[in-house]
Amino acid sequence: MSDLAATQDLDSRLEQHRRELTGYCYRMLGSSFEAEDAVQDTMVRAWRSFEKFEGRSSLRSWLYRIATNVCLDMLNAGNRRARPMDLSGPTPVAQAQLNARPEITWLEPVPDGRVLPSVADPAETAVERETIRLAFVAALQHLPPKQRAVLILREVLAWKASEVAELLGTTVASVNSALQRARATLNEQGPATSDAADPLDEEQQQLLERYVAAFEGYDMKALTALLHEDATMSMPPYDLWLRGHDDIVGWMLGVGDVCRGSRLVPTVANGVPAFAHYHPSADGEGYEPWALIVLELSDGKIGGMDFFLDTKRWFPLFDLPARLDKTGAPVAVEEAEPA
Repeated sequence: MSDLAATQDLDSRLEQHRRELTGYCYRMLGSSFEAEDAVQDTMVRAWRSFEKFEGRSSLRSWLYRIATNVCLDMLNAGNRRARPMDLSGPTPVAQAQLNARPEITWLEPVPDGRVLPSVADPAETAVERETIRLAFVAALQHLPPKQRAVLILREVLAWKASEVAELLGTTVASVNSALQRARATLNEQGPATSDAADPLDEEQQQLLERYVAAFEGYDMKALTALLHEDATMSMPPYDLWLRGHDDIVGWMLGVGDVCRGSRLVPTVANGVPAFAHYHPSADGEGYEPWALIVLELSDGKIGGMDFFLDTKRWFPLFDLPARLDKTGAPVAVEEAEPA
């Protein structure tokens, strides 16, 4: 095999593992962009040191070892990403203030297509989806980095204790002890489960259609009928979050009234339904990006709405249109940003 062919073959073999490694790094780091950086670093390290790879383990295991070390190095800075509800209690709408925190504070959403396998066993897919939910990934951030790696490898990816011990350069007893402690911490955090949504059943589809109609029509009575009584609403990068119908409606009809007349475009994030939220543009000629809304569905209603407001980061990542025209149709890039 020629050097060029060998290089292309190695690149192809490494790329086969990019998506699952991105999912692993996302769970470890809580950031879509840091996860992609970690995987790129992993690929570069693997490519440079491939001659030292002696095949004593599988290529996949070797890549996971490199990726784990990259993530542990990145986590040494001590930053733990969180959701607003991890940092404070809910704020009554009468006392609500918008206080922004740095980007590195927040748990980030991720497109399903970047972290979930395209073809997999349905049971495995269900676990993969459940474990990229915002609430679950937020709970993972409470674990020390090595416990986090152990729990993900054992519980999410179903690695054997002996495989994890070899990867981390430790003993099976140490792995089992770390897993036990990680499970206990995760149980204390108690991330709520959500309804399976792959694919959406008829009831869920109707729920989302009613949500779009209520939001676009700014019908608060119809909207609250779809929300659990203790539903939550957050708006990173602001640390404010709200709980319950009265405070959510109070916000939507107060400061949030600027969202009146918006359009929603469906997408998916973190294994659950999401919407690109477009706000009427100042020139009256269409709609501009306002937020990425990630929903949590449970027991046939909406339990949470997370509005991620940094659309310059999120809309390109999710391949969402940069603008909608007056009819709500996507505007071509050259039309949205004339030379």
